[in-house]
Amino acid sequence: MAGDCVLVLDVGKSNTKLTLWTAAGRRLAGRVRPNSSVRAPTHAALDVEGIESWLEGSLAELSEIADVGFIVPVAHGAAAALLDGDQLALPPACYEEFPPPPLYAEYDALRDPFVDTGSPRFPEGLNLGAQLYRLETLAPQIWPSAGVLVTYPQYWAWRLSGIASTEVTSLGCHSDLWRPFERRFSNLAVKRGWAERFAPLRDAREILGPITREWAHRTGLPSDCQVLCGVHDSNAAFHGARAHSELAGRDVTVISTGTWFVAMRAPAPESPFDPGRLCPERDTLLNVDIDGNPAPSARFMGGREVEFLVGGDDSPLRAPDFVRDVAPKAICDVLVSGSMIAPTFARGVGPFPKREGRWEGPELKGAARRAAVGLYLALVADASLSLIGACDAIVVEGRFAEDASFIGMLASLRSDADVYITTSNDALAFGAQRLVNDALTPPEALKKASPLPYEVGAYASRWKHALVGGRERA
Repeated sequence: MAGDCVLVLDVGKSNTKLTLWTAAGRRLAGRVRPNSSVRAPTHAALDVEGIESWLEGSLAELSEIADVGFIVPVAHGAAAALLDGDQLALPPACYEEFPPPPLYAEYDALRDPFVDTGSPRFPEGLNLGAQLYRLETLAPQIWPSAGVLVTYPQYWAWRLSGIASTEVTSLGCHSDLWRPFERRFSNLAVKRGWAERFAPLRDAREILGPITREWAHRTGLPSDCQVLCGVHDSNAAFHGARAHSELAGRDVTVISTGTWFVAMRAPAPESPFDPGRLCPERDTLLNVDIDGNPAPSARFMGGREVEFLVGGDDSPLRAPDFVRDVAPKAICDVLVSGSMIAPTFARGVGPFPKREGRWEGPELKGAARRAAVGLYLALVADASLSLIGACDAIVVEGRFAEDASFIGMLASLRSDADVYITTSNDALAFGAQRLVNDALTPPEALKKASPLPYEVGAYASRWKHALVGGRERA
């Protein structure tokens, strides 16, 4: 018999994680593996076979720790799989593969207007529609006569339960395939015949059914362990962060920080958002929350820029105690020096996609350099937040929530709002658990951030002035 513990399967772009939780939200165990892409006959694909092989062993190990009652699949966006009956006909494409340039112009002419979809035209395969167009143009034979498309979290739900489904948070993630205000497929998806190929839409919280006999046999999980439909990863974190009592009834924006800094806003009922304010050329868009509501969003590759400026995870300038305790002590020196970082070191994305990143003033070293990077992240985040009208309450979660330079500067720049942090590393998993039990309370209270004890207005003004005079490439 199944128990009441919950397994969260989180398939990210870089890593896949499997975590085991009690019904009350206490973590019992976890497993993780790095991801990579593989070569399919027609495209660079996500390594679903490799993930599945690892998943089998990890599920077997975790099933011995506690009685599992539920599995919640979570996965990144811009990916879908093509099924043919009970077989995988086409593995999900890797969104970092560039389509041939001539296809760009053909595809762009077919897309619905941004004002209707809230989906900007992104590079590579970050628009799911562009992936589908590329595949069917270069390999028209890919479509089985009874082929069914499933979005990526739901691929794993199908693999575990045998039930094919589609869910709105993945369809609404810059796919070009969804009109969020009308809550329907885009004209592009309908005209190309893709809409009718997608599996039935199901709620993220819906139980699709028990795991298949095959998976029960392979893993030792109870045969009545239930598989939920699942959700897009940023939306899982968004759903979890909004559960805090301090945010009830407020206009809330959640910034998830990692390789990408993704800000998603839930406007208060009395302050509806005008989608005409969004600027697709500056990486603003609409996501869709688990209830199908449009969520004004903005993004930039903050984590990638940090890697460029101070090195990878093994850099001493990125050690948690250094970022938390040492670098902030150099903030005053940075402000006095006037040295600052102008965007951007991840060109093509973010609020300043055409600009060329550079130092204004002497290039700093050591603690001052890491402090300047934190100030830079806050200045870019502040610009992104302004583009989506963020106000009242701002919550930062993820890898950079304990970056004291970034958080303090953001609180200073957003003095008319309450800036909170959640230092739990499991915000995404908590949001996934809430799909099973919406009454689950957060594991810890939010912490309200304090502004820096320095005047930062002049520094911020000089930064904005540097943008006006900065170099750009067409």
